[in-house]
Amino acid sequence: KILFGKGQIASISKEIPAGARVMVTYGGGSIKKNGVYEQVMQALKGFEVLEFSNIEPNPHYETLMQAVEIAKRQRIDFFLAVGGGSVIDGTKFIVAAMEYEGEDPWNILSKKEPIKKAAPFGTVLTLPATGSEMNSGAVITRVSTKEKLSFGGAYTFPQFSVLDPETTFTLPVRQISNGIVDAFTHVLEQYLTYPVNAPLQDRFAESILLTLKEEGPKAIQNPKDYDTMANFMWCATMALNGVIRTGVPTDWATHYIAHELTALHGIDHARTLAIVYPSLLRVKSDTKKEKMLQYGSRVWGINAGTEDECVEATIQATISFFESLDIRTKLSDYDVNQATIDLIVQRFEERNVKDLGERADIQIPDVREILTLSL
Repeated sequence: KILFGKGQIASISKEIPAGARVMVTYGGGSIKKNGVYEQVMQALKGFEVLEFSNIEPNPHYETLMQAVEIAKRQRIDFFLAVGGGSVIDGTKFIVAAMEYEGEDPWNILSKKEPIKKAAPFGTVLTLPATGSEMNSGAVITRVSTKEKLSFGGAYTFPQFSVLDPETTFTLPVRQISNGIVDAFTHVLEQYLTYPVNAPLQDRFAESILLTLKEEGPKAIQNPKDYDTMANFMWCATMALNGVIRTGVPTDWATHYIAHELTALHGIDHARTLAIVYPSLLRVKSDTKKEKMLQYGSRVWGINAGTEDECVEATIQATISFFESLDIRTKLSDYDVNQATIDLIVQRFEERNVKDLGERADIQIPDVREILTLSL
């Protein structure tokens, strides 16, 4: 259930069961500076409320397990995540771990143990980017092993999400840029594969890309414009809520590779996507050619030249868009060198990673080639 628009935080009291003991989860405390915390606490008057703060960007398994322990002790029966994708992802893990009956909750991530039940939760989104507010997936980082893994399932959808564009008005420009690139790449991962006669799905995806292309720069220039931020917010939600992926092949190799850069070096998630994706397109340009030509034509207006020239111009247009948002697209921009590539390849070999991408044709040597092109 989406509660969209100004003032919708006040509505959450109607969505939470009467008498619930609520844990409010959030990050570093920016919600206390921008008025969101006050609105949430006002809306939760009448409920028993416990707070759990300092959930990190790329939420840490170790931190989340502390929340689980406290929530169990305090008999919490409803959770409210207030923040961006990291807080929401972290809360998804907390609600799954609350009801986990196996040996080790990390197995939800490392062994993909299915989630059979989870505690109920809602969200108040403050950073459009990941789409976590309207899907069941999450990505968690274990600091002790420098691993970043994902999970999801039918039980980890939020019961409701508040999307009030005014909560974004105080975001730093860096986070807005990250959000635009994150949402844009989410769409490309589901769209830039191969044709399967799904014209409506293609145009759904292209409409999000075109809107991000138009609204993204406006959001950077004027982050307090309600209409711009509303459009950006809805794009980020629609980019990964399951609608555009229905009935079409999806890729996700870029995410799989890019997660390693965040796990090892702490680089912002969106920035790792901007590093890896253009190189992956170059390496897989033959198998993605039809959709790349379509993407180039419909989103960037690239129609002149040979097919190969159009493909390269399309990759360049994508890079230029990322760079225009002040997102650097090379590993060297982040002081990452060959040693990291060797380490990622070694980790993939140890995990026996294979068959990535929409055609299951990206193997470990391809990963090395993609990362080497990204230097």
